[in-house]
Amino acid sequence: MFFGEFLSIIVALSWTATALFAEVGSKRMGSLPFNAIRMALSLCFLALTLWLTLGTPWPRYADTSTWLWLLLSGVVGYVIGDYCLMQGYIVIGSRFGQLFMTLSAPTAAILGRLFIGEKMGGLAIAGMVITLSGIAISVLSKQDSDNPKSNTHSNLHLKLPIRGVMYAAMAGICQGAGLVLSKIGLEHYDAALSIHNIDVSSATKGALLPIPLNLTIPFASTMIRGIMGFAGFMLLLMLSKNGASKLRKAIGDRKAFWCALASMLFGPFLGVSLSLMATLYTSTGIAQTLFSLTPVLIIAPAALLFHQKVTLREVIGAIISVTGVCLFFV
Repeated sequence: MFFGEFLSIIVALSWTATALFAEVGSKRMGSLPFNAIRMALSLCFLALTLWLTLGTPWPRYADTSTWLWLLLSGVVGYVIGDYCLMQGYIVIGSRFGQLFMTLSAPTAAILGRLFIGEKMGGLAIAGMVITLSGIAISVLSKQDSDNPKSNTHSNLHLKLPIRGVMYAAMAGICQGAGLVLSKIGLEHYDAALSIHNIDVSSATKGALLPIPLNLTIPFASTMIRGIMGFAGFMLLLMLSKNGASKLRKAIGDRKAFWCALASMLFGPFLGVSLSLMATLYTSTGIAQTLFSLTPVLIIAPAALLFHQKVTLREVIGAIISVTGVCLFFV
């Protein structure tokens, strides 16, 4: 009954794990090599999945419209969004990076309303204000608070590097936009299957592990997005200074490579595929709301693994931000 909501919670847990692995890996490799390797690994796993479930290692039955929308989603969600996210992890860490990902929910709702006619609740504006307030509470602090002789205690300042904040905010916006573009692509995929009257039994002929065709579509769609993501990251890497040597060095870093593998499994492979599947069983807004639990879920493991000092103000800010996301879709 709540299959889409259940999948969305699994996605939030998956993205918590991938954020932790990605912070370690991106700091060791750099954003571009890390994303390129992660995308390459993702395509291998997705090809294997499709071969096992459909009998072919590529997306079948996808028409031109499906490819165009999903490739566009790959540009926005992967090439721009993931690049900004990893840069944000490097500068401000995964815990604060995930906090700014709550911006994806209002972005998804607004674009969902504009492009696919999804409804927004009457508390949408209040939810946006509360979400932004929660982020502000977490990232703003009193100026010179460590100096008891300072007379500027009433002034607030950003306690995080502005560059990291801009990267993380852009990542959140791109994730929301990418989700809406993906849903449009999924709808075109469904339409292509209907138009051609694809028989489910024939579609999975030769598959070692045949499953319902509608369950394979999200993985096929993720592969299309991943193709664009890999191509985009490789292009950016080759255009960057010493890109080839950076990639070779990154591949040789065993610890970072295992982080990339784990981040890929929980992120582009499992997390993204399940996120697309979740949008088939619930609205984009509800799905994105539950995805946005990650900033709260990540607090404890980030503090434990990275020995980060977590203030009560930051915890309250994260909870308020997620609460605002929830109100946005009431």
